[in-house]
Amino acid sequence: MTTICVDQPATGLRAWAASVTMAATVFTVVTAEMLPVGVLTPMSESLHTTEGVAGLALTATGVTSAIAAPVLPLLLGRLDRRAVLGGLMVLLAVSSFAAAVTPFYSIFMLARVLMGVTIGGVWLLTVSLARRVVPENAAGPATSLIFSGIGIASVLGIPAGAYVGELAGWRWAFAGVGLLSLGLTVALSIFLPNLAPERPVRLCDVREVLQVKQVRVGVILVALIVTGHFAAYTYVRPLVEPHTGPALIGTLLLAYGVAGVVGNFLTGALRPFRALTVIAAGIALTALAMPVLGTTLAGSLVLLVIWGFAYGGTSVSTQAWAHAAAPSAPESSSAVLVGVYNGSIALGAFTGGQVADQLGTTTVTWLPAVLATAALVVLLANRVQRG
Repeated sequence: MTTICVDQPATGLRAWAASVTMAATVFTVVTAEMLPVGVLTPMSESLHTTEGVAGLALTATGVTSAIAAPVLPLLLGRLDRRAVLGGLMVLLAVSSFAAAVTPFYSIFMLARVLMGVTIGGVWLLTVSLARRVVPENAAGPATSLIFSGIGIASVLGIPAGAYVGELAGWRWAFAGVGLLSLGLTVALSIFLPNLAPERPVRLCDVREVLQVKQVRVGVILVALIVTGHFAAYTYVRPLVEPHTGPALIGTLLLAYGVAGVVGNFLTGALRPFRALTVIAAGIALTALAMPVLGTTLAGSLVLLVIWGFAYGGTSVSTQAWAHAAAPSAPESSSAVLVGVYNGSIALGAFTGGQVADQLGTTTVTWLPAVLATAALVVLLANRVQRG
């Protein structure tokens, strides 16, 4: 198939402005996706449903983005990726405003489905386009900067949503995401260069990359770690609120997010095998300790910091695993991993919700304990992947 010529990347300040804008875009979609975590209790009360059912807001975005990530590249064809990113941010703005104003749970969930399309598309495009917005010698730092949007969303976005929800109501948190999305639509059109596709992705490309054993191992690891994490993290507010009070939820989530950024840089500097071993072990140990040590404010704070540090490097480490497993097919392997990642968010939120509603919120921590331990077993059985 003929390779499509693309414009040269920008240089100097414009190139880094493009990288910062893409990092802010990632920050916004991750904040939108995780926003229910910080406002779950008041959101469920306002929508007249249980916390477990309200937690399906993450399932809706996760399922949709899991489908959108591998399917969108097949549908976009030769469309300029800059225009696609702008369109996705407009869609995020519309869906955020709809979630902010609707009194109906069904319409709220429809808005979350539309958010899922944006999340899947933005995750995939920013991963594959990072190296194209800056000169080749700056591709590594630019990629790290763009990925930092994920960690910063945990540090600022989710706690900010919790604070706004506490001060003005959870709906204003969603409205704020909508306003930020509109601003980024303009910024993307200004700072990004033309980004025509280098080569349209074909369905056979995705099939071929799945034939690589270590890609399949990466899929299993993502499914176990991310499903386990979100089975409990989705319900972290009702999990710790009885021991801390609602006023401190934002502060605890901020501590979790700061630890996540530190973990992102420290575990991200390790080889994928070692990084994922640290991540899986940290999540398993924290989950086991939570019912025993997380019954006080101090205990909850310490465990959330350890939890955040452990999970913080997951996105970078799983993408590094995918690149090491299939270096000649970065977009296809990223599409697969991003799809599984977001599908695992959905599965984790759904499973945790069922356990929370049937057995009580305090029981959800056994899910990450079991699944993260299973991930450790998979890692030990596949030591060959040390790249």
